[in-house]
Amino acid sequence: MTTHAGEDFVANLGSRLNLLRAGVLGANDGIVSVAGLVVGVAGATTDRTAIAVAGIAGLVAGAFSMAGGEYVSVSTQRDTERATLDKERWELDTMPEVELTELAGIYERKGISPDVAHEVARQLTAHDALGAHAEAELGIDPESLTSPWQAALASFVAFVLGASLPLVAILLPVSGSRVTSCVAAVVLALTLTGWISARLGGANVGRAVLRNVGLGLVSMLVTYWVGRLVGTQI
Repeated sequence: MTTHAGEDFVANLGSRLNLLRAGVLGANDGIVSVAGLVVGVAGATTDRTAIAVAGIAGLVAGAFSMAGGEYVSVSTQRDTERATLDKERWELDTMPEVELTELAGIYERKGISPDVAHEVARQLTAHDALGAHAEAELGIDPESLTSPWQAALASFVAFVLGASLPLVAILLPVSGSRVTSCVAAVVLALTLTGWISARLGGANVGRAVLRNVGLGLVSMLVTYWVGRLVGTQI
């Protein structure tokens, strides 16, 4: 029972990481896009209602856009994986010996002796032909394809949570400190999402955080001054 549970966890790990990455990306996009929007409006006006309306509209539109884009992207990936698996099934049915030799060759290239590689390939094929060949040849686990609906929901929720932070941060303080409070909250949030994305991808944490925070600050700076310029002309 314990071994079976461990195998299930490993099999689903890739899918879970994909959902987590989608969530981090959604949160990061929500933070940056809505922060830039509300700071830009705040540069044009101090009216709390105008800032709130713009921020909420950006939050709703962005969340649905992010979820829709993620759904389409993952659906396309899933359709491609299914088509590839169907082709692999056909090859296993029509040319099993060729497929067995191909699988053994993969293990040989990894450093396993020919006799052992052929025996491993034979046993794995006898146990689960499609799973063994799909994983070794294609890097796909047929039992843990990412769900488009799960990815879309993760992106939607993450975007809403991320976008809510700059919106709340700019609406709660008094007029004079709204932009400062929003910028401080965004810097902290982008530091966190940059750290998480770097850890998930195995990248350098310092560079990821600096890049994430830097782009967020540039976005807010540009939109703030655009708001200031437009606000003085209207």
